[in-house]
Amino acid sequence: MSNIVVQVENLGKRYSLGEQSQSSSLKAALGAGMRSLKRGLTGRSRRPKATSAPEDFWALQDISFQIRQGDRVGIVGRNGAGKSTLLKILSRITEPTLGEVRIRGRVASLLEVGTGFHPELTGRENIFLNGAILGMSKAEIQRKFDEIVAFAEVERFLDTPVKRYSSGMYVRLAFAVAAHLEPEILIVDEVLAVGDAQFQSKCLGKMQDVAQNGRTVLFVSHNMAAVRQLCTSAILLQKGQLVMTGTGEQVVSRYLSNPQANASQGRRISPYGIELVEITLQDADNLPTESLVFDRDYSLKVSLQAHAPLMNCGVVVNLFDSVGTLVSTLCSTEEGIAPFALRDRHEVIFDLPRLPLFPGEYRASVYIFRPNDGIAYLEAEDALCFEVHPAIINDSMWAYGRQHGVFRLSQSARVMHYENCIY
Repeated sequence: MSNIVVQVENLGKRYSLGEQSQSSSLKAALGAGMRSLKRGLTGRSRRPKATSAPEDFWALQDISFQIRQGDRVGIVGRNGAGKSTLLKILSRITEPTLGEVRIRGRVASLLEVGTGFHPELTGRENIFLNGAILGMSKAEIQRKFDEIVAFAEVERFLDTPVKRYSSGMYVRLAFAVAAHLEPEILIVDEVLAVGDAQFQSKCLGKMQDVAQNGRTVLFVSHNMAAVRQLCTSAILLQKGQLVMTGTGEQVVSRYLSNPQANASQGRRISPYGIELVEITLQDADNLPTESLVFDRDYSLKVSLQAHAPLMNCGVVVNLFDSVGTLVSTLCSTEEGIAPFALRDRHEVIFDLPRLPLFPGEYRASVYIFRPNDGIAYLEAEDALCFEVHPAIINDSMWAYGRQHGVFRLSQSARVMHYENCIY
């Protein structure tokens, strides 16, 4: 038991949904006091308004597991499964309602863009601030300083306030600080998805190095290929409950075993009032379909409803293969659509001529963003599942199949014959 660094027993976290009680805020308390004073001065009493009873929502229920020193643990599950709540409890950001969590060692967490950063301070100052929060001495931070800056690739902007950083720069510096200041336990959420592919690969390599040095990594990601590559074990959560624990391969296989079960059902609405009404694939006749044929023309339509206006928006659709590898990103701004004001009902349509995806099963996730603020105003993971079927093209002898990879590069080929040629 001496090498167990995280012990979770019968963990539960409950939130109350609905109207807050009168005593839940300073503003409400002051308002109640003024009303009471007024009643005392006028001698009149007013019957209190009826309030709706709050509804209890259990984000986590009866979760128990343990993590050993040096483990690389993936936490897998759909949005709303309880992953972020679990990480916040392990990071001591929020307290559990039930159960007990015992942690041995210093914890560094990277749960969202700019975690632990002060926007008015420079990159240099935030490195020292974060190090102090982690319990590092000034000498220890100085010893790692050059390595952190080199990893983050922000040398030119080191003395610029981080409020002027892009979301990618924020993440690079935040991860570099968290990973290099030698915490015993490193907790990383899906925030790395903000970075580019090269940076994500760099971070995965760093997390492997951290674990090989005897430290522990907890990693949340919807990229199942990254979980398979990094994690020695994994935990699968579903609707706040622990479904299974096992090796990374076992848990990922279970999660992906029924992609339609993981796909969203019905409409989704975000806390910002943006609703994904539907996402559909359409054939050349604009008829909806979930069964596609390789090399034919299709379009992908994202239907949105804004219950509150949101300015300067863009739409991103990420396509994943059956093992969770990101194979393509469709982005409205990169397709020449300027950021637009999202009001009422909108449809964004991406044309997919001569579909180049090889036969197989795929999943699509939808995000609404505004350039450079690092916030997802809608996150709809696994919003659509579809299958691509093989087809004979160019009068070929055989059809392209799953064994040929992910997508087709060449649109044509030819053979050149040179008779009696001497090289």
